[in-house]
Amino acid sequence: MFDMDGLLFDTETLHARAALTAAKEVGCRLDIEVFRLLIGTTEARQILLAHYGDSYPFDELRIAWGRQFRRLAEAGLELKAGAVELLGLLDELGLPRAIATSSSHATVRSHLAVHGLAQRFHIIVARGDYIASKPAPDSFLKAAEQLAVDPQWCLALEDSHNGIRAASAAGMMTVMVPDLIEPTDEIQRLCLVVPSLHDVRKLILSSRPGSAAASS
Repeated sequence: MFDMDGLLFDTETLHARAALTAAKEVGCRLDIEVFRLLIGTTEARQILLAHYGDSYPFDELRIAWGRQFRRLAEAGLELKAGAVELLGLLDELGLPRAIATSSSHATVRSHLAVHGLAQRFHIIVARGDYIASKPAPDSFLKAAEQLAVDPQWCLALEDSHNGIRAASAAGMMTVMVPDLIEPTDEIQRLCLVVPSLHDVRKLILSSRPGSAAASS
């Protein structure tokens, strides 16, 4: 199970730049610490209003943010290190995989198309396919259901705290590959933390029967 933003694609950095630029454009406050609270959730409106008050111009910010992000993404949407190699290993092993994301289907299709990855995932679960967003486990459980795999046999890869909470609540083996936010003590209790997707590939290889790690 793959998250998308910040895990497969280096989009969280672009979102941070886009959001902060949009805030200046609109003329409202947006602190980077508050922006980090928005990562991995669809509750941006509630979070920003709670921090800055009911008069906060969220809709204007959202529109400007989206425009700035599209400009940055069109200029260069990069894959995270190790993504291609990990997908290659999953192809080699014949393992099914899904994306479980809070982004829209249109955004997922657009991002995957940039790097020709549309056919590399068997299932896409995106906003609108489930009731409650992360940290609720709904998106991961929906993806497991569509893959016809018991959640306990699924490996979930995430970069956000809410994503880790969601995957753990779904009963999945969970790995965090940090992007803009580091794991807290709570998060480290819920998952294994590795530096990159290259390390996830090594982890899968080491778990195969006959590997040095598996036989030791």
